Amino acid sequence: MTIRATNQARIVPLRPFPATPGPTPAREPLWRDLVGDVLRRERLSQERTLKDVADAARISMAYLSEVERGRKEASSEVLAAAAQALGLSLADVLALAQGELIRLSGARSRTESLGARRAGPPTGTVRLAA
Repeated sequence: MTIRATNQARIVPLRPFPATPGPTPAREPLWRDLVGDVLRRERLSQERTLKDVADAARISMAYLSEVERGRKEASSEVLAAAAQALGLSLADVLALAQGELIRLSGARSRTESLGARRAGPPTGTVRLAA
């Protein structure tokens, strides 16, 4: 056996390679991403710095940044403090996040329900007429 033969390693992939790269399924939006987007959008619309809002909310600037980027799942106390620092209520932030969730998932739901409607009613369905 030569030195060259012993230095060549056989590569074994940990995951099999996909046969055909197809479209990736649409990912459900995560609540922490939506809430973080709402907080960041509101902060920027008020032209306030991350430090200013974090100080007013009495949370660390690094933590608020991670919440805004959707990296951390903030507690309701932290969200309420951040909302209050922005002049909002917790309900305001959650309502804005809910609106964004409906907007993002609504388009996908409509296209999925169109496909279901085209397929027709399932067999064995009972319809009542008055």
